[in-house]
Amino acid sequence: MKLAKKNLDERLNHTYDAIIVGGGAGGLSAAIYLARYRLSCLVIEKGRGRSLWMQHLTNYLGLPPDTPGRDMLKQGQEHALSVGADYLNGYVERVTDEGDTFAVQVKVGKKDSIYPVFRCKYLVAASGIIDNLPQLGDMQNVYNYAGYNLHVCLICDGYEMSDKRCGLFVNSEGAINTAFVLNWFTPYISIVTGGTCTVGEEMRAKLAKHGYPLYEQPIAKFLGRNHEMTGVEFTDGSVLELETGLVAMGSHYFSEYLQDFDLKRDGNNLVTDEMCRTSHPRIFALGDLKQGLNQVSIAVADGTLAATAIWREIRRSSPPRIWTENVKQRDLSLI
Repeated sequence: MKLAKKNLDERLNHTYDAIIVGGGAGGLSAAIYLARYRLSCLVIEKGRGRSLWMQHLTNYLGLPPDTPGRDMLKQGQEHALSVGADYLNGYVERVTDEGDTFAVQVKVGKKDSIYPVFRCKYLVAASGIIDNLPQLGDMQNVYNYAGYNLHVCLICDGYEMSDKRCGLFVNSEGAINTAFVLNWFTPYISIVTGGTCTVGEEMRAKLAKHGYPLYEQPIAKFLGRNHEMTGVEFTDGSVLELETGLVAMGSHYFSEYLQDFDLKRDGNNLVTDEMCRTSHPRIFALGDLKQGLNQVSIAVADGTLAATAIWREIRRSSPPRIWTENVKQRDLSLI
C-alpha cells in the first residue's frame, strides 16, 4: 500500500518485519523479495536519489541501454506494491533500538510536516549516497549536463568517455589520481580544480609527464546544448573545449539516522558480511552505503541477499505450518 499523511494511522500500530530506508535499486529489490517471502515491509524513500540522475542504464543486463534510471525506479516501486510492500515518501530522521524492535522516526511532507514513528524487527539501510558536483552560482547550469555526458562514475561510464577530450573535475589533490585510472579509457584528460584546492609540485610534475594540462581558475559556467556539455568557461573569460567530463569530488553518505549505533565502518562505508549484515545483528546495509562497488547491479543483488537472510532468521524461529485437516483425519483413523 502506498502511504501518505491521510492513511498513516493504518500502519502506526503495526510492527513490520523490516523497514527499508531508501527506495533505490537496492531498497526496492529488498522490498520485492521480502514481500514475496510473505514478510511485511515498508520502503521509506526521501526522493532524488543517485539512480534518479542516471539518464541511461547503459550497462544493466535485460534493459535497453537508453533506459532512464527513473523508469527503473518507477517499475520497481510498482512491482514492490503489487506483491504487498508498503511505500512512503519521507525522510528518516532517526532510528532507535528498543530491544526487540527499532523505532523509526520519519519526517513526512515538506510543508506542515508530521513526524510519525514506525516500528520494525529488522532495518535495511539502503539510503545511498549523492555525488558532490561543482558548485556554481547557477546550479541549474550544472544539472543540465550531470548524468548526461558529465559523468560521476568511472566504472559505470568509462566506456562512454573512450578516446574523448575529457575534463576531470576535482576538489582535492588526491582526487587528481583518478586521471591515472581514467587514462585506460582516454588519454585526452584535462584537470580542472576550479580553484578549490592546492596542487603540489610532485603532482604537477606527474601531470606534465603524462601530458595532462591543469586548469586552476574558477569556473564561470558549463557550455553546451541539449544536455550535451561541450566545455567550460572560466571566470577569466578563457574556454576549455571538451567532449565529456568526469566529476571526482566525493560524495555525501545518507546515514545520519544511524547515529545512535556504533556500527563498524571502513571510512564512510558500513562493513557487512556476505549477506549484507552490519556489525548490528538486525541492521543490514546495501549498495553504496556498504563496502564494494557503487553499481546498480550490485545494489540489486545486495537487496536479494539481505531479504533472504532476514527471511531465514524469521522462518527458523517460527513454528512450522501444519495441514490441520490431514492431521485430524489421520488421528481419527488410528482410533
